[in-house]
Amino acid sequence: MLALIFVAVYLSVLIAVGVMKSRKVKDEAGFVLAGRSLTVPILVGTLLATWTGTGSIYGNAEEAYTRGLPALLLLLSPIVGLLMMVVLSTRVRAQGRFTLQDLLEERFGVGARVLGTLTLVSAYVVIVSYQLRAGAGLLERLSLSAGLTESGADLHLPLLIVVALFIATYTALAGLMSVAVTDCLNGILMTGGVLAGLAWVLVEAGGWDAIIEALPESGRTVGGHYTAFDLASVLLPSFLLLIGDANLHQRFLSANSDRAARRAALWLIPAVLVVDGAILLLAIGGRALLPDLPEAGMVVPELALGPMPAVLGALLAATILAVIISTADSFLLSSSASLLRDVYQRFARRDAGDAELLKAARVLVFVLCGLALALATASEGFFGVALFAYTLYGVGITPVLLAALFWRRATPAGAVASMVTAVTTAIVWRNNDLSEVLARALELPEGTRVDAVIPSIVVASVVLIGVSLCTRPRASGLRGEA
Repeated sequence: MLALIFVAVYLSVLIAVGVMKSRKVKDEAGFVLAGRSLTVPILVGTLLATWTGTGSIYGNAEEAYTRGLPALLLLLSPIVGLLMMVVLSTRVRAQGRFTLQDLLEERFGVGARVLGTLTLVSAYVVIVSYQLRAGAGLLERLSLSAGLTESGADLHLPLLIVVALFIATYTALAGLMSVAVTDCLNGILMTGGVLAGLAWVLVEAGGWDAIIEALPESGRTVGGHYTAFDLASVLLPSFLLLIGDANLHQRFLSANSDRAARRAALWLIPAVLVVDGAILLLAIGGRALLPDLPEAGMVVPELALGPMPAVLGALLAATILAVIISTADSFLLSSSASLLRDVYQRFARRDAGDAELLKAARVLVFVLCGLALALATASEGFFGVALFAYTLYGVGITPVLLAALFWRRATPAGAVASMVTAVTTAIVWRNNDLSEVLARALELPEGTRVDAVIPSIVVASVVLIGVSLCTRPRASGLRGEA
């Protein structure tokens, strides 16, 4: 019951902040970019809360519970990716755009803008869908542990609807103006919650040596278990998503200065390592305490609502909900901003005023959350779904974005061809289970995963370079180019 009270108070605070901040939102810039006013502490908090989402608390935890210490290698993606973001954030800010699609159109034309928008919205709606599923699952487990429902009661769909309505309403109230502030609070809550939970697990399990003993032999060393293909399959999707993520770039565009954006990117590296690393270790330790979980991805909520003391469990449960909401609202906001700027304002209502654009942005939040709700009823698992969503975005957007910023010879034809073939390859690869076919053809060790990201990023790069070299480049107006 205490955990349910913690969660209720937390949700009430979010709505209160949203209502308060909504009075300050007057136009598109306020809703989408918080008036370009964010300071370093707020930026670090909202960036941390945006990046550390259900993919970490459920997806990475699932991998860590299953694989053991080798899952710590998942931290390589944010380390390398965030180091690159220090450079990219300044470069993107220098263009002075609202969205990444603005930049893509200026460099590669309207076709690249449309494809970029479709890719972004498709991937981000999938990501929001499993945030909703995770939120509904947590509320279902909370109500069961508090004795409000009986075991076997089917509350999943009603709770999915409740979670979707809450997240859409909260996001639509003030956009990034409220999301950034509460995300900062979420970042503090997440850090305290996972570190406190990890400390308890270490003590309860009998120390680190006892946790290691509970792992399978292949999971007792960081270098064990993964083949090169396995490692590429789990690292590349999140790496490609991170360096091209419209959510993160949107936060950097919202900074009050270039210096603030760079400092926030640097401070984010240790923050992510602490929080994401603690989540992985928490899941690994959870295996020693809960060795027979039917769903490995549920290890963190099961710890919070099972063996943990009531106060600590309530704190960790609120932390999980903070992770879910902060990720869902960010991806909803970026998706709605993209559709607003790249479709509604660009093609339908060029002369729309501030009031109309603000209303349209809020309507789009609800529409996109409705699509995510529909998808949430049709998907299962967390790690695999997260990796595929990351892959769609990473191979469809990131190579073209990097070319727009750093390669003058890239052409509109090369960019469009790269985006189409990369996303098509990813979808075909996954839907036809071509991983096993390639593994057999190359005589790879049994169980080796060749994720869709590997052939897709190869295709994206080869097509981008090849078609660009065979076609005429477009005159670019990007700042900083010769």
